[in-house]
Amino acid sequence: MAELRVERRLTAIIAGDVAGYSRLMGADEEGTLARLNAHRREFLEPKIAEHRGRIVKRTGDGILIEFSSVVDAVRCAIQQQRGMAQRNAGMPAEQRIELRMGIHIGDIIIDEGDIFGDGVNIAARLESIAQPGGICISDDAYRQVRGRLDANFKDSGEQELKNIARPVRVYQWQPDAAAVADGASAGNPALPDKPSIAVLPFQNMSGDPEQEYFADGMVEDIITGLSRIRWLFVIARNSSFIYKGKPVDVRRVGRELGVRYVLEGGVRKSGSRIRVTAQLLEAASGAHLWADRFDGALADVFDLQDQITEKVVGIVEPSLRQSEIERSRRKHPENLDAYDLYLRAVPHLASAMPADAKIAMGFLERAIELNPNYTAAHAALAWCLEMRFVREGFNDADRVAGVRHARLALAHGGDDPTALSNAALVILHLDKDFASAAAAIERALALNGSCATALYLGAHIHGFAGDPALAESYAERAFRLSPFDPQLFLRYEALGSVKLRAGRYDEAAAYYAQAVQANPRFSTMYAFLTAALELAGRSEEAKSTARRLLELEPAFRIQPYMAVLGSFCRPELVDAWIAGFRKAGLPE
Repeated sequence: MAELRVERRLTAIIAGDVAGYSRLMGADEEGTLARLNAHRREFLEPKIAEHRGRIVKRTGDGILIEFSSVVDAVRCAIQQQRGMAQRNAGMPAEQRIELRMGIHIGDIIIDEGDIFGDGVNIAARLESIAQPGGICISDDAYRQVRGRLDANFKDSGEQELKNIARPVRVYQWQPDAAAVADGASAGNPALPDKPSIAVLPFQNMSGDPEQEYFADGMVEDIITGLSRIRWLFVIARNSSFIYKGKPVDVRRVGRELGVRYVLEGGVRKSGSRIRVTAQLLEAASGAHLWADRFDGALADVFDLQDQITEKVVGIVEPSLRQSEIERSRRKHPENLDAYDLYLRAVPHLASAMPADAKIAMGFLERAIELNPNYTAAHAALAWCLEMRFVREGFNDADRVAGVRHARLALAHGGDDPTALSNAALVILHLDKDFASAAAAIERALALNGSCATALYLGAHIHGFAGDPALAESYAERAFRLSPFDPQLFLRYEALGSVKLRAGRYDEAAAYYAQAVQANPRFSTMYAFLTAALELAGRSEEAKSTARRLLELEPAFRIQPYMAVLGSFCRPELVDAWIAGFRKAGLPE
């Protein structure tokens, strides 16, 4: 049989991707994609053609390009990175699209237009360790371009690259030759000055999709336990869960979320037995620090969660005292079935939409029947009733029931910061009691300073009715802890309201517009944006947002709407909204 011949050639390869792409898409899918496509069409692809490169393939936010000359490849990459820095100038940090690039020269195999081989793999691995806005090139590539380009490369020494047999000497390029320490950049957060961790979604290993919620609930409780350790910085669930169902590179997770450690694992539930596996990794290197397996009866699930929390904390901070762990343990519901029902309700709370709230209410009402003192369920049910009241016609029965459940949560939820925070929102909106709402947020943050829910809702409460400086502080802290949170729109809403209160209408409109992008289904954001645009003298834009508001909420009327908001919001805010609504011609 004749020997099968394959086509080979020596070529220069660029592997590139977008730094923080998951964060960008989590905040604004359509806007991110539109900006990325514009960059590709207007700038990046013309540069590739100018330097005689060939785009081999795109993979989501990634790209693979080949060049016949490594000098052309490196020159193209540098010009692209410098150009992207200019195009990002003036953009908010959280909206900038920054690229990472890896370049190698090597022998490749060509098959139907695609390319394969170690040369491609090394370029991809170099890209994964490049800083946002920067380039990593191999020693082989560096020898070909040294002295031929007006660019400074820093020798980073030999690096162990994943799945590459031998170490590769790496040279780094950054704009102005300034590498940013610890992986921080305008696109990725800096590491905090204390131990930091993200808990990724655990795999559901049961083979039953119906058990997915249980694995998610296990992770949420581990996050809660870790968050109560005051010296530990813990990324909120809503941001770590953007990696659910996706292949994960822990080094990328570490860069995007700004953490030193990553915890991952799996849950298998079979009958009355449960098995949990967990492993702790160092984000910068991907090195395994600890792994273990926990078996037990379903009735012991909370003990298993506490064991995992204790093990992780003990690895991250060996000097931890047992008393600190004991203080960090949350009070669990007495009835495991009630806990199960609560977990089933949680996913339906994220949208803040009445239709989803109705589904959640069924689970929560059953949970409270089984465990009448279940604080988390009372607070979540109160929030569902608030959604129905505000979005479905101001039914007073919903208001009364919502206040009752929220007051029960405040009375009995002294150790649950999430329950306190959810109840605080309801107490402000439905009972017009700012003092109790603000106090509940303070209690929640005293229990857990890393509770992103408390910070997002605290920003909203103070943006509407309290201290504007505190609203801004809460909004920024919440974003750092949970940049992919479904409640991200509350950050922009709070900042917009602070600017509107100060009469800075253009700035208010900019923040409200970001709130619309973060939650495009929430009609209230279109109302606020309409008012801010009108007050800023941008009537044509206001007309467009007013039309969208009435499409989403045809029953919107100024008088009943402001009768509710006016009862607890600051007068200067209420007056600005009313003036803007009337100027836009919204129905009275």
